[in-house]
Amino acid sequence: MIDKIKSIFSIPELRFRILFTLGILIIVRVGAHIPIPGVNGEALAGAFSNFQNSLFGLFNTFVGGAFQKASLFSLGIMPYISSSIIIQLMGSVIPYFQRLQKEGEAGRKKITQITRYGTVLLASMQSYGVVAVFLPSLNSGGQAVVTNPGFGFTFTGVISMVTGTLFLMWLGERVTERGIGNGISLIIMVGIVSAFPNVLLNEITLVQEGVRGFLSEFILVGIMFLIICFVVLLTQGTRKIPVQYAKRVVGRKVYGGQNTHIPMRVNTAGVMPIIFAQSIMFIPSTVSTFLGDSPFAQTLMNLFSFEHPMYWAVFGLMIIFFTYFYTAIAFDPVQVSSTMKQQGGFIPGVRPGKRTAEYIDNILTRVTLPGSIALAFVAIFPYILMKTMGINYDFASFFGGTSLLIIVGVALDTLQQIESHLMMRHYDGFLSKGKIRGRRRM
Repeated sequence: MIDKIKSIFSIPELRFRILFTLGILIIVRVGAHIPIPGVNGEALAGAFSNFQNSLFGLFNTFVGGAFQKASLFSLGIMPYISSSIIIQLMGSVIPYFQRLQKEGEAGRKKITQITRYGTVLLASMQSYGVVAVFLPSLNSGGQAVVTNPGFGFTFTGVISMVTGTLFLMWLGERVTERGIGNGISLIIMVGIVSAFPNVLLNEITLVQEGVRGFLSEFILVGIMFLIICFVVLLTQGTRKIPVQYAKRVVGRKVYGGQNTHIPMRVNTAGVMPIIFAQSIMFIPSTVSTFLGDSPFAQTLMNLFSFEHPMYWAVFGLMIIFFTYFYTAIAFDPVQVSSTMKQQGGFIPGVRPGKRTAEYIDNILTRVTLPGSIALAFVAIFPYILMKTMGINYDFASFFGGTSLLIIVGVALDTLQQIESHLMMRHYDGFLSKGKIRGRRRM
């Protein structure tokens, strides 16, 4: 392992990409601690403690704690993610976006431009809601979070947050272009991982105070290792559909004739079903927070709290539903079948065209079912640990759910890119064993 790490830093281009990426991520974390003008930080910290188990708490996790500090990066990169998802959904129902998706590089540039405009619009709307409505309504111990609300505070706050989001978007694109890994995903991942040191220190404190024993911590570490292995298998698992391409003779050359496959992922939807389901599940508790101490608010709070079995059941069913929903949008069997037919490809034993589309759709449906159930289990597992072992939510979130799926997915993608750079320069792969076949010693 040490030799392979040395190999990484012995390649000038790869060394520059890694150091460039680390520098950008440091800038991201510094910006998450710079507050916008006119906010009382102590009062905000006290007031935000009531929103930890709400939609605002989930949002704060994705932006690395920047939201509870009302910093320049309070919105994080989430407006860009939301805009991208909206454009992707429109590509399935609106003919204009469908044409753009088929126009190659020119279409992708146009979609990227529209996504950036959508990011500005969403960031402006969200920042106005945070600065003009959410922050002025908070107080802690009689101290108002916003010291001087008004047009000046609203204007500077909106400009600061929108600029911070656009700056993050630009940094993410620079990492993708000149660094290593997907910049947007890395920004989200580093925000989630930034909470782990505090969680680790809290666990060490609990062990020192005798609240939790060494055996319990050892069991928790073992459980974390097993669940990470399970998430890796879920992320990498594929069902390969064999495809053959007919031979074509053009002049004196023969084209086609090769055998390949369609990689059908067990978890095609990725982390999106959990994000959709969790956002909806947090709505009742968020609404009850604003309703005060009314009986209806208390009923909502009890039914949709982490400790209630109804929350787990509804959450799991919604994940299964959104897994099928997002898979149907992300993977179109009809389009895959049409592309194969145009290129002279076919599945052995299946007629091209409609039959092929039905065959792919049937396999996709059967593969998605265990994938959606496994995804629901990973999402619910942190709450099971909270109930059975008495750990807090911050620590439990690293045992599954959205946080672990994002961390594992982004880490695997980054390692695969490092692997490709090493293999191109005839180094042993970072994840592989042994030597490359055919390499000759000088």
